[in-house]
Amino acid sequence: MTADVNKDRLWNSLMTLAEIGGTAKGGVRRIALSDEDKRARDLFCDWARDAGCDIRVDSIGNIFARRPGRSPDAAPIATGSHIDSQPAGGKFDGAFGVMAGLEVVRALNDAGIETEAPIEIVDWTDEEGARFAAGCIGSGVFSGHRDLDKALALSDSDGVTVAKALEDIGYAGPEPAGSSRFGAYFEAHIEQGPILEAKGLPVGAVLGAQGQRCFVMTVEGVDGHAGTLPMAKRQDSFVGTAKMTVALSELASTYDPPAVITVGHVRVMPNSRNTIPGKTIFTIDSRHPDAATLERMEADMTRICQEIADASGLTLGVEAVTRAEPIVFDENCVEAVREACRKRQIRFMDIHSGAGHDACKVASVAPAGMIFVPCVDGISHNEFEDARPEDLAIGTQVLLDSMLAYAS
Repeated sequence: MTADVNKDRLWNSLMTLAEIGGTAKGGVRRIALSDEDKRARDLFCDWARDAGCDIRVDSIGNIFARRPGRSPDAAPIATGSHIDSQPAGGKFDGAFGVMAGLEVVRALNDAGIETEAPIEIVDWTDEEGARFAAGCIGSGVFSGHRDLDKALALSDSDGVTVAKALEDIGYAGPEPAGSSRFGAYFEAHIEQGPILEAKGLPVGAVLGAQGQRCFVMTVEGVDGHAGTLPMAKRQDSFVGTAKMTVALSELASTYDPPAVITVGHVRVMPNSRNTIPGKTIFTIDSRHPDAATLERMEADMTRICQEIADASGLTLGVEAVTRAEPIVFDENCVEAVREACRKRQIRFMDIHSGAGHDACKVASVAPAGMIFVPCVDGISHNEFEDARPEDLAIGTQVLLDSMLAYAS
């Protein structure tokens, strides 16, 4: 059994969806559970019904659009992603995965193919975390990583809870969250990085996602007068922090494969133009696909920062705030993606995800895999995010063939 995706139909669906919350710079602002999110959800449900799918919504607002199979009791082969965006996001992050799932169903309909297992498309609630400061809410509750009641009680900056927002847009569904299970789950996504484009490859078979260690570092010295204290006498916490930042950046390239280490938030105190900073607080976000390497990185980063503090007459406080283990996707799902590429003579490479995705949550309760396609210049979480129609269609074809191998 074979079916071919329609490149133009897929692209037109993405562009029509992008009109909802569209920005002047060509991106989208479609914050989770906003009016724009509701309109996008409504449109997806209308399209899915037109394609012969039944719609279910669970108690955290996840939408499940099911195309029946010959065996209605079989666990569905699922795909999906999210429709919500960053405040100044792009047209493809998340939305591509949902529209790719819709195109899979439409292409199967065109070919008259009836699968053994049902096919299911999922729009997961609030993957981005832009509104309620907690990403992957829907997939997290579904997979048991988040407690439903605690997730519903999360509130935005205006005090609106997830529960209230779901009610306001009409997506507080009756189905118990996490009550259904998948035979397998595949997610198509733009890479959000530059690797595939740099190598000229249209597809990445995603092996898993990097683990993460995040820290808050407190560097303390002594406040002093900017005009009267000689440089050699200073205990400048910010100079020490700057040295640590450079050393951490250099450390990242010493691992194989290289790690990523980011100092992304810095608070300097007293933050006065003519006062030597006596205290600086900064964050470290470190990521790597190998758990043992992550542990080694934590020890290396702490040691390097402590050595710089000692040499500069500073004290160092280290607080670990996030520990997320690497995700390893199901080998059979990964191989299904590879085999789909081989059969279609599509060039591909194995790749790790640097970002978290809904598939990373689902992977703990179902066999899961991901398919990456290139995005222009690796840009994402940005209104200028872009992708080529040809690459999106190729990735969707690989998604269809991978799902069909399971659903048949």
